[in-house]
Amino acid sequence: MTYKPKFANEDMDLLFDAVLSLENKDECYRFFEDLCTIKEIQDMAQRFKVAHLLDQKTPYHQIVTETHASTATISRVNKALIYGADGYKTILNKTRKP
Repeated sequence: MTYKPKFANEDMDLLFDAVLSLENKDECYRFFEDLCTIKEIQDMAQRFKVAHLLDQKTPYHQIVTETHASTATISRVNKALIYGADGYKTILNKTRKP
């Protein structure tokens, strides 16, 4: 691992190894449904949608309308896109449709 996260520990490694072992969307749904509350999953999905829309240069007011995210959430995601660990950018690049 070349990136050194501030919060890394054995428990986090165990969790991320589990996520990396998931083989398909069905396994993801099952694992995350057991691991997280529905609200937590929805919040993560909303933040990723916000990141996707910010990456497409969508204006804040349109993101609010489309996702119902607060402007604080949008700002937090935008800050992560600009100053974060490039996690959003990595996944956005991998999932971007040509």
